[in-house]
Amino acid sequence: MDLQYLGTVYKNLEVAIGPFLIALALALALTPLAIVAARRMGFVRTPRERDIHEKPVPMLGGLALFVAFGAGLDWFQPGRHWALLALTGAMTLVFVIDDRFGLHAWVKIGLDTAFALIAILALGYQITFFTIPHFGVVHLHWLAIPISLLWLLGMVNTVNLLDGIDGLAAGVVAIVALVLLVAAASKRQEQVVIGSAALAGACIGFLFFNFHPARIFMGDSGARFLGLTLGLLTISGVAKVVAAFALVVPIVALAIPILDTGWAIVRRRRKRISIAHADTRHIHHQLLDFGLSQPQACLVFYCATGILGALGLMLFGHKRILSVAIVLLVVGLSTVLGESLQETGWRVPLPRMRRRTAEL
Repeated sequence: MDLQYLGTVYKNLEVAIGPFLIALALALALTPLAIVAARRMGFVRTPRERDIHEKPVPMLGGLALFVAFGAGLDWFQPGRHWALLALTGAMTLVFVIDDRFGLHAWVKIGLDTAFALIAILALGYQITFFTIPHFGVVHLHWLAIPISLLWLLGMVNTVNLLDGIDGLAAGVVAIVALVLLVAAASKRQEQVVIGSAALAGACIGFLFFNFHPARIFMGDSGARFLGLTLGLLTISGVAKVVAAFALVVPIVALAIPILDTGWAIVRRRRKRISIAHADTRHIHHQLLDFGLSQPQACLVFYCATGILGALGLMLFGHKRILSVAIVLLVVGLSTVLGESLQETGWRVPLPRMRRRTAEL
């Protein structure tokens, strides 16, 4: 069973090599050009009160990400993905305006909704069914549109809220894309494999310039491009195969960011402030308060995403193979946290234990 599963995945991963390498190479080549262009055109993020960077940083990373992804996706199959590229490209360009001039939060939410509805109603990206083991196929009928809308908006805003420290959003999306790639390969979903490979390659290439200390930010244009693309790729996977809990893989892999997004909404409503109001109480900010550096906080998220992604992949393959990946990632996660605790000298307060020790 192990060898059979690996053989199926390996055979269907062959089509991913070209898109991945092209997107990676273009991201490496275009991102430095975007840095120069951003400085000349005034696309620079100056530090604000809630920001953690201390000097102005260029903001045209979203365009570099989109072009790299688009070239990798379209290189071997020209014109086949025009709808996805047209929609994600339009969203990227619109939010480049936001990166330069700044749009009101509710305007951005309205634009997110508009692009999601175009994908659903005009381009047919809908979650129309899913399957439950022992129950069979569940058709959503009229619920397909609101559920698809919720899914796409959830992906867009989850990735956008992740973009709070250097390298976090691009790294997490790269890992989720690779997880989705393996899941799609095991089900022979060639188009999803190609799209996921191109997305992962673009993100990894961009990370060379976005990891701490970041030389460029992806901005709202990049974060929303990544979120929408990830959402559309997952819907494409569901539409082409009746897989039990097909959406579970990206949901599980993104469990921590999704929960963080949900809690942010609850937290803001409890304080009676707008859900679009930005704050610094997200999990990645808490990790920084805990004493981790930005690279360490990113590595914690990367390992957690990898662990949860491997758990999600257990639906598509043999558990013993993926358990090895989980063990390795747990070792990496515990190492990062252990080193941070040792450096900061932080200890869990145990007052009762202290009293008992004093009595002895």
